[in-house]
Amino acid sequence: MVAANDTIAPIIESVLSGKRLTPADAIKLLESNQLATLGAAADTVSRRLHPEGYRTYNIDRNINYTNICTAVCDFCAFYRSPKSNEGYVLPRSELLEKVRETVELGGNQILMQGGLHPTFTLEWYEELLQDIRKNFPTVNIHGFSPPELHHFTKVNKIPIRTVLERLKEAGLGSIPGGGAEILVDRVRKEITKGKVLSDDWLNVMRVWHQMGGVSSATMMFGHVETLAERVEHLDRVRQLQDETGGFTTFIGWTFQPDNTQLSHIAPAGAFEYLKNLAVSRLFLDNVPNIQSSWVTQGLKIGQLALGYGANDMGSLMLEENVVAEAGTVHFLTLDQIRSAIEEYGFEARQRDVFYQLVDPELEQRAIVANRLKNSEKPSPALVELVVP
Repeated sequence: MVAANDTIAPIIESVLSGKRLTPADAIKLLESNQLATLGAAADTVSRRLHPEGYRTYNIDRNINYTNICTAVCDFCAFYRSPKSNEGYVLPRSELLEKVRETVELGGNQILMQGGLHPTFTLEWYEELLQDIRKNFPTVNIHGFSPPELHHFTKVNKIPIRTVLERLKEAGLGSIPGGGAEILVDRVRKEITKGKVLSDDWLNVMRVWHQMGGVSSATMMFGHVETLAERVEHLDRVRQLQDETGGFTTFIGWTFQPDNTQLSHIAPAGAFEYLKNLAVSRLFLDNVPNIQSSWVTQGLKIGQLALGYGANDMGSLMLEENVVAEAGTVHFLTLDQIRSAIEEYGFEARQRDVFYQLVDPELEQRAIVANRLKNSEKPSPALVELVVP
């Protein structure tokens, strides 16, 4: 670990003067134990990029339409093999009901992901998107991670551009950055089998961006990767963003080992999370937004992330199954998310997936609707506010 206080000072000074952080220097920052210094630098950069007096959040729902998956990921407690009697595919009526409830609670998006199903054709996914769009035309479908989309090319024997064009026509609005883990093939081959490797993950995003689409980028760290491999991941994201500009946000979170084949790995703590967050903000100078991962870190560290480079509290997440299967049970109400932002000195504002602010009247209605949902005995005044 770096001990001398002046070891990283020239690097921090260089970054704050506007120079791009090099991979070699990013490794030195991750090796450092000077968390407060890194946090202050990341906060300075975040405030330069986002001088506005608010910080944002989103309301959406993670809908996992199936847990059946042909890949074998040692880090995943959610998936079931095609032969498992615990596999499921959500009935279409149940899936649409989940979307309806999301809309009623002020959500403007669903995040829809599943396993790599061995037999579903692209037509099945097109019909799914069409059904959602027909019933909820204003809801953005943030769906199908790069591993799923790459899998569709294999099952259907068609190129990725054709897959994306057809899904976009059917209603796909944006792509989540799931399945990135660490974009280094050594790591990917060690912790997963039958899943897309780094170049193809990035190429799914490249083609989508070339089509005018936007997406998020993610990182799951704290397992078998080295610090240099974390930086290589960040560098590959930054290089693609230089090329396409299609990433709206970056979300990093710590690996949750419980109930997985990697349960022997000690979980990374808040110190490591905040350090990685700060370095991500300093390194990804071309990605406009950084999300807090309160889902894995809990309320207080999720809030503290706003001082370590994050400008967004992420989603209310009305439903989350994948991380929960690994034993992480952090769930917050909308009021808790808003209070966390306000306690940090910012105005709390709801946004959509494109980081556009939601109309204040709709935002207020969402606040009331969520209070009603969380209230055992809702007051008549609350009911009047939310029911037109």
